[in-house]
Amino acid sequence: MFFEIFYLIKLINYISVVKENYLITPIDYLKGVGPNRADLLRSELKIHTFNDLLYFFPFRYIDKTKFYKISELNNTNSYVQIIGKFTNLKHSGNIKAPRLIGMFSDADYNEIEVVWFKGIKWIEKTIKLNNEYIIYGKLNFFNNNFSIIHPEIDTLNNQKKLLKKNLTPIYSSTESLSSRGINNKLIRELIYNIFKNSKNKFSENLNRNINEKYSLISKYDALLNIHFPENQIKLEKAQFRLKYEELFFLQLKFLIKNKESKRKFKRFKFSKIGNFFNDFYKNHLTFDLTNAQKRVIKEIRNDFASNYQMNRLLQGDVGSGKTIVAILSSLIAIDNGYQSCIVAPTEILAQQHFNNINNMLSNIGVKVNLLTGSTKKNDRKGIFGSLKEGLTHILIGTHAVFEEKVLFKNLGLAIIDEQHKFGVAQRSKLWKKNTTPPHVLVMTATPIPRTLAMSVYGDLDISTIDELPPGRKPVKTVHRFDKNRLKVFRFIKDEIKVGRQIYIVYPLIEESKKMDYKFLMDGYESIVREFPPEIYQISILHGKMKPRDKDFEMERFKNGKTQIMISTTVIEVGVNIPNASVMIIESAERFGLSQLHQLRGRVGRGSEMSYCILMTKDKISNEANTRIKTMTETNNGFKIAEVDMKLRGPGNILGTQQSGLLNFKIADIISDSEILEKAREDAREIIDTDPNLININNQEIKKELKKASKNENIWKYIS
Repeated sequence: MFFEIFYLIKLINYISVVKENYLITPIDYLKGVGPNRADLLRSELKIHTFNDLLYFFPFRYIDKTKFYKISELNNTNSYVQIIGKFTNLKHSGNIKAPRLIGMFSDADYNEIEVVWFKGIKWIEKTIKLNNEYIIYGKLNFFNNNFSIIHPEIDTLNNQKKLLKKNLTPIYSSTESLSSRGINNKLIRELIYNIFKNSKNKFSENLNRNINEKYSLISKYDALLNIHFPENQIKLEKAQFRLKYEELFFLQLKFLIKNKESKRKFKRFKFSKIGNFFNDFYKNHLTFDLTNAQKRVIKEIRNDFASNYQMNRLLQGDVGSGKTIVAILSSLIAIDNGYQSCIVAPTEILAQQHFNNINNMLSNIGVKVNLLTGSTKKNDRKGIFGSLKEGLTHILIGTHAVFEEKVLFKNLGLAIIDEQHKFGVAQRSKLWKKNTTPPHVLVMTATPIPRTLAMSVYGDLDISTIDELPPGRKPVKTVHRFDKNRLKVFRFIKDEIKVGRQIYIVYPLIEESKKMDYKFLMDGYESIVREFPPEIYQISILHGKMKPRDKDFEMERFKNGKTQIMISTTVIEVGVNIPNASVMIIESAERFGLSQLHQLRGRVGRGSEMSYCILMTKDKISNEANTRIKTMTETNNGFKIAEVDMKLRGPGNILGTQQSGLLNFKIADIISDSEILEKAREDAREIIDTDPNLININNQEIKKELKKASKNENIWKYIS
């Protein structure tokens, strides 16, 4: 009694809201749901309101126009639909593995067995013997008999009532939902109940120009036909409308965020190019910049001079020369009286950046410091003091830079290298180093397909270095099987004879019981047997080593004291040894395309011809074969990224920290790239012509954005 009163009070409290907007009614109050099913829908599918259920889209459709007679069934049938009656239901199995078996008879009195392993009590209560039903499910053939396991069950009357056409939607489900009878049939019924009582209460959220430009069907028709398509044409129109809408508002929010961040964080202007930049560029830069590098530096200079905070992504292929862009950008900051910091994901990369940048800039009076997790306490005190006093011009470091003790006098430029290895929360800590947030340049050597960049980094300005420095020879990549290992060893010896150095990379440090591929320590032992220590010097490098031991081994290899470096993927980014000409990747079938491409980028940095050898076992999967084939066919990181996105999907190319925005309800940035481009163009045109959305034609768009912008905070301004 108490529960019923409580439930009634809740319902009364929502009446005024429901009158205002029917679709935000909690799912509890939809006919056919109730409190128990509502809790399941919330926990399993994140469906809280009527609107959430309407936007729970089918993932595929099936054609249910054909009905089979049981006598027509054969082994070539996959899914079948039969009209008939249940003539008998009986229990079988035991307490631990119960099952319910029903005999289903068609009009010709032929029978087929129907079996349930879960939800047995609910099924028993639902089915009435000798009533007419339609069953639909996958046909099984065992011991010369056909059966259907866990079929969909419906009545003829219900089919007609549910706007049943020739295309039937299939929705995602979970084991918990299925066991409680929340199946496709029920989902369709619930959605139908929303439409039946909605009285077309679906407000439009796009403007007239867009609707006319693409001849979009109405919001109501789009939602109706995505769940109950009249035909294939109507379904395609519904899909286009809803995909466009989803991508349009994503891009619009990105563009607004970009403008807001620039408007919010003003008064940060680097207006001059001074002595540091000019002296280095004219007298100490020993090579010519590529046209792509010059273009990117010009884009950065325009940001610096704009009186707005720069928030830019710099992407470039392995070896394209992003570091020199970072150096020149830092010199502009120094010329204007500001400090810079460059943050790298590993100590090896940070140390390498420090060595290179310090060597390049020490002659012009630029003070560079290095701060990592292994920096000694006394050295830290000196670095902290130098930063506060403004004596340090550029700080290079790892995650240690994010510590609260690290304070700058006037940090003007923050550069994040290999940015996908840092979370938003970490990067935001750099903002607190200054009263005015610094300009931000995030860099990645993992090329990002255009559509992915627009989806993940749509709120950043994007610069691309799509040109390699002149004189670089493309790395020759070949695939070799384990049976070719002796030939590979002979090739290594030939390269060492002419003074070259070799990387051999393994995916594991220690043996895994579950995986049968090579691991580093076993590999080291086999290499030593083939390359005896009295003739060859070998280094070893992996993530479990102490920093000083890593540095020692790296220095030996860098100085040519060792000919072979056996390593894990700790050398994936940043390591630059021009004399290393061969990269051997063991168990290459276990690596993703992005890692393979990054590892290959460790060679080909000198003037000599370089090679990448992908070693695999003799039999590999089709997907692994596609990755290997892609690597041998192209050195273009952007083409590789396109293949990678098609193989893995966008969600895990950059890691989960970066892919939250890719949880689309209906759009797919691979197959819907053209729609994304159109949505981006239209969103930009609206922001350029009506940035505050005050035009009467854009009021519905403004309302939709207002709904979507609740609970956003300072995080949205962080790249």
